[in-house]
Amino acid sequence: MSASRTFIALSLGGLVSTVAFATSVASSNKTDDPSSIDERLLETVAGTPTTDGLRAWHDLLGGEPHVAGSPGDAAVIAAIAGAFEGMGLETEIWRFEPLLSRPIAASLTFVEEASTAGSGDPEPATDQARSSNRRRRGVVSLPLRERELLADPATRHPELDWGWNAYSGSGLVEAGVVYANRGRPEDFARLRELGIDCAGRIVLVRYGGNYRGFKVRFAEAANAAGVVMFTDPADSGDDRGPTWPEGGWANETCIQRGSIVTLPYKGDPLTPFEPAIDGTERLPVGDVGLPTIPVQPIGYAAANRIMAAMKGPLVEDEDWKGGLDVPYRIDGGDLELRLEVRQERLLMETANVLGIIRGRETPEEVVIVGGHHDAWGFGAADPLAGTIVLMETARAFATALEAGIRPRRTVVFAAWGAEEFGIIGSTEWCEAHRDRLGAEGVAYVNLDMAAMGTDFRASASPSLHDAVIRAADRVEQPGGSGSSVTEIWRGDRPKPRPGSLGGGSDHVGFLCHLCIPSISLAARGAEGVVYHSNYDTLEWYRSNVGEDYAGALMLARICGRLVADLADAPVLPLRPTATIEDLAGRLDGIATAAAEAGLRLDLDAVRAEVADASVALVAAEAALDDIESAATRQRVNAGLRRLERVWSDGRGLPGRPWFQNLFATSNRDSGYGAVVLPLFQEAIVDRDQAALDLAVERYRTRIAALAGEARRLREEANGG
Repeated sequence: MSASRTFIALSLGGLVSTVAFATSVASSNKTDDPSSIDERLLETVAGTPTTDGLRAWHDLLGGEPHVAGSPGDAAVIAAIAGAFEGMGLETEIWRFEPLLSRPIAASLTFVEEASTAGSGDPEPATDQARSSNRRRRGVVSLPLRERELLADPATRHPELDWGWNAYSGSGLVEAGVVYANRGRPEDFARLRELGIDCAGRIVLVRYGGNYRGFKVRFAEAANAAGVVMFTDPADSGDDRGPTWPEGGWANETCIQRGSIVTLPYKGDPLTPFEPAIDGTERLPVGDVGLPTIPVQPIGYAAANRIMAAMKGPLVEDEDWKGGLDVPYRIDGGDLELRLEVRQERLLMETANVLGIIRGRETPEEVVIVGGHHDAWGFGAADPLAGTIVLMETARAFATALEAGIRPRRTVVFAAWGAEEFGIIGSTEWCEAHRDRLGAEGVAYVNLDMAAMGTDFRASASPSLHDAVIRAADRVEQPGGSGSSVTEIWRGDRPKPRPGSLGGGSDHVGFLCHLCIPSISLAARGAEGVVYHSNYDTLEWYRSNVGEDYAGALMLARICGRLVADLADAPVLPLRPTATIEDLAGRLDGIATAAAEAGLRLDLDAVRAEVADASVALVAAEAALDDIESAATRQRVNAGLRRLERVWSDGRGLPGRPWFQNLFATSNRDSGYGAVVLPLFQEAIVDRDQAALDLAVERYRTRIAALAGEARRLREEANGG
């Protein structure tokens, strides 16, 4: 806490000029117009963030490893809470106790015949001796930890772990090796076509193409005995450019850690749909479906040695080849590995930290801005490249608050815990506040590993596209071009188009479970990545992303303006027609995909409902201008939120009832990707005619409800 308090004192000292600026803005631009956003708020939240502030947050939060549930995690929680308190925000440490895991031991070695071990030992003198010494274990130990670097002293921190995958099964396996490319369903199908059996063997897979947990799940389905995952140099290593510390790319010992949970819900494995707090009944660990086989991540130096020792047939599929220095082989021949992984799974306390500004007019309406605080090591990039933007945006709003400028709606700044283990902290908070957020949640803005360059990117619910573009249009692109961020982002297109939101971060609970429209803000462009490794240090970040924090400063200004718009616009900046336009534009592609899959799909009834809803939504949108009555605005804003919740279905998606948004969700087979209109998309992938027929009816019903809500919204806007 002393480090936190010291920072707060320095930070508040630096705020004097900013507060004076805000006060002068307040006096010179004072407005009592209730029908517009307070320009004083916009100017303050855009003008407050500084490079020095962002760097100071980075120093405060990135000084030691802070895996969820560790002493370092507790220190970061205390520091963030102290900072929010020092800003004058209402502060809450929301503690929860999920099932986490911890590494105990791990090793990966070759198993060789004594006669071929190359040790020079004489042959055993007797058959009995020959039998007992038939195999030699530990002849070559493969590295499971990054090498320490003189150029980056942080890499010698004693609390850094070897590479590990959270929730791995524990056990000892001696088995042959099969290479399964990215570990996707199509990769295991290809192995079956080639007559390669994974049963009882260790599957070697490379990162990329899907969430690491699905690689394990599909390997388990193929009856594999264990999994070894490696970073391929063609993806993020020396094939891409100079490696750390000479450059930013992963060197040969860099190891990607990460969780491998693939349950049909997010959050704590033992408390689906309910928060992991005292009084909640928990599932037995053995009933949950966590991984059962040992899983170990390695760097590409270790993978190169394994592949070099494999003696089976060469890979023929070009997309199975990467950047290792040896030929890629599918089968190891008589090569065997000895893989041992020991982990413990236990309930561990961690926390979300919330800084809250209560709204002046409709405090029950809530805008949430979040990013996680836990990491696999120092986390300078992931998550802190987003967390520092969160903290600096919070400081900007605190500056406005100190100058007497309070937004209409409540804003919650949230630093989430245990995201890396399965998006746990934000999910538990969503589950604990389901009813309130379902009724009053306006929007969620996510900042995860956000500031990694100056190339702005955003993904968002369709109704929020215009709000993102508007915020970016009022911020100057770094580099001195004089162009706005929107102009550079747009390029040669008429208008920039944010991407679709799927899985992979803390927006999932808000978007996929509660149907709250969401946004993910990011800036890319850095040359290199050391994702989830011990090299994710402040030294790496400042050497490769930049000492100037230009991307982080740009994002803080965009985020401030965006949140001000969401929190202070008299009528919520949710464009009613956007979602139906997006849906209508996808129907032809869905029809084509169904035909290619050999399925029947009659969309006439859906298209008729789309046409009706479009007319109703256009009329409703037109009625939203010039609403002056506060009571009417409140009814209209409730109607705009109901339009978003139309896609919420308590039955959820087939096999995934926790995922209750029928419009957009995460890809069930990749984890990270976005799937829009998942009932259609998943039925087509499965070639399931019955599911596709049911999807038509479920979407027809939802679109009809959307039209009904649009008509109701128009009546309320017209004073009905």
